[in-house]
Amino acid sequence: MDRRLRGLELKTSLSALASLALPGWCTVCGRRLGCRERFLCLECMADLPLTHFETLEHNPMADRYNSAFGVQIEEYEPYQWAAALLYYNAYTGYANIPRNLKYYRNTAEGRYFARMLAHNIARSPHFRDIDLIVPVPLHWLRRVRRGYNQAAVIGSEISRVLAVPMDAGMLVRVRRTTTQTALDREAKSRNVMGAFALNGRRAARSHAVRHILLVDDVMTSGATLAQCHRALRTYFGPEVRISCATLAFVG
Repeated sequence: MDRRLRGLELKTSLSALASLALPGWCTVCGRRLGCRERFLCLECMADLPLTHFETLEHNPMADRYNSAFGVQIEEYEPYQWAAALLYYNAYTGYANIPRNLKYYRNTAEGRYFARMLAHNIARSPHFRDIDLIVPVPLHWLRRVRRGYNQAAVIGSEISRVLAVPMDAGMLVRVRRTTTQTALDREAKSRNVMGAFALNGRRAARSHAVRHILLVDDVMTSGATLAQCHRALRTYFGPEVRISCATLAFVG
């Protein structure tokens, strides 16, 4: 038998044994996963509510993002691109994908879906010239308590797939904010107003940047991303595009 086939059989057998010893469960429906399934069963994977925003120059997420920061500036601002892997609906099991990363420390699952997002972005002409990835920062206290920044987990996978550097220290959350979950759109905007600042030294080292990709886990009103955009604009002029990407979008 061909050595490669034997290796494939061994790999499949070991994967099957690992599945029996440490069974996985579908993130969405809770069904036990087979040896070739990861995080989602085949049925739930087939129904994954993908947005396909990366294929569209104008889409609901990009319109919301541009509107969120557009009311804060008077100077010319180019239309920015935006992409999300999936639609977020709190009443479906697919909401567990960003929740498991953010609240339950499932970074392996988060990286898996972040890679899916990254590959979608990589195929899009709108994101082809990305040359810097900046994750939305956590306040230092929350970062210490959680142990990681979920946006940086997503950003690192996009960085790896696109072969583009990520700077997790470019933005700093200078003010601790309450959770945005239960706030209405206006309250969300007030909650994060002035919460982010630019690290000037890091920005100065990125003077040749022409297209920044802001990364977060979920976009709802766009208020958080708009404030990060505003902080980046204190150094980077309108000739630098500041697009955004998230795992999920609340439609």
